[in-house]
Amino acid sequence: MKTKKMFPSLFINALIALCTIPYLFVGVEAGTNSKVFELTDRFIDVRHEGQWLVMFYAPWCGYCKRTEPIFALVAQALHATNIRVGRLDCTKYPAAAKEFKIRSYPTIIFVKGNMEYTYSGDRSKDELVDYALRMSGPPVQLVTRTESVDMLKGSHTIFFMFVGPQEGVVWDTFYVAAENYQEHGFFYATSADVAAQHFEFEHLPAVIVYKEEQHHFYPHAHKAHEMDPELVNETIHQFVNVERFVAFPKITRFNINQLLKTKKYLVVAVVEEDKLSQIATHELEFRDMVETVIRKHRDRYHDKFQFGWIGDPSIAHSIIMDEMPTPHIIVINSTTQEHYLPDDDPMQMTPQALHIFLESIHNESAIALGGDTYFVRLNRALFEGKKALIEMWRGNPVLTSVIFGLPLGFLSLILYSIFCGDCLVTEEEEEDHEKKE
Repeated sequence: MKTKKMFPSLFINALIALCTIPYLFVGVEAGTNSKVFELTDRFIDVRHEGQWLVMFYAPWCGYCKRTEPIFALVAQALHATNIRVGRLDCTKYPAAAKEFKIRSYPTIIFVKGNMEYTYSGDRSKDELVDYALRMSGPPVQLVTRTESVDMLKGSHTIFFMFVGPQEGVVWDTFYVAAENYQEHGFFYATSADVAAQHFEFEHLPAVIVYKEEQHHFYPHAHKAHEMDPELVNETIHQFVNVERFVAFPKITRFNINQLLKTKKYLVVAVVEEDKLSQIATHELEFRDMVETVIRKHRDRYHDKFQFGWIGDPSIAHSIIMDEMPTPHIIVINSTTQEHYLPDDDPMQMTPQALHIFLESIHNESAIALGGDTYFVRLNRALFEGKKALIEMWRGNPVLTSVIFGLPLGFLSLILYSIFCGDCLVTEEEEEDHEKKE
């Protein structure tokens, strides 16, 4: 039976591989070393065939240049799969850029049949490979063997699993949630016999999240048949949305918006990594202290707070619109965009002081800063503009002088001709008037 089930899948994959060989001649040029295909406008015609992970880039883009070697490693890792990895130069092929609505560089898109998914995670090899593998399969994958669960535990930091007959409101809602969050996590389904070898549960159906060698249950699964279907849908989606992160993730510019979607308070330990991703000892101790609080007191804080850490202080600077020494701690209200800073010196902060600080936020006695008002947004825009200008000047002062100096020079000439021209005309008119008199 297993052979019969596997044969059609293998046959289809082989057929897809054979059919896509002509693409190398009609719309794709193969990269020589990296296994990344160089795509052209012809990709528009063949994109519906097979599965593609594509980076849309511009040759002058610095972020694109930094992503290229990572993308080459991704292509090597996915070489044995039916996922093809390619890149497309939007400056040479603007028709393709227009077709895929590319507005920034680099933009990474997973193309599967008629569906397109824009990647918004970290641009690291492991994250991109996991993303491509998730998107290449169905939203929920069936697990039929006990040893397969051991493999999942060894290969995934987080995954969700449905246990029980694949029918009813819980299963239907779990499948919809898997479709909605497939870009962000792995979803599986198995029988009670298989799951019982790995997880302890009393009722069926059950929805489990396995994360960091522990498992937690969606609390309403056993009584969902008595609940309003809309409430079941809301609570399962909320469970998946909140539990899809580890207890103490690294926060970057790419994942911070996803973390804010948890609608929790985001507790951030701010430290500074050097170019080798090393952290000073005293800052590392501070980060570990913050992590210890959530590890030891998960039951106390998990429902209201999501913890994490930042290795790039400029992200925190953008939040508070000011420079921040490291190490430091900042708490962000993901609903109102307000933030909180401790009164105590972070270097002197203890776990007990952190408990008091978080409790003051929870009971709304702490002073909230920032927000999302028009005035705050205007200040943030001015702050970001000033920061960008300073970074440009530090990076290339000559180019910055040319970019801003030429327009200012032309503007000065225009203003001079307007105002001083009127002065000259006035003086000439006065001289003519005096001669006539």
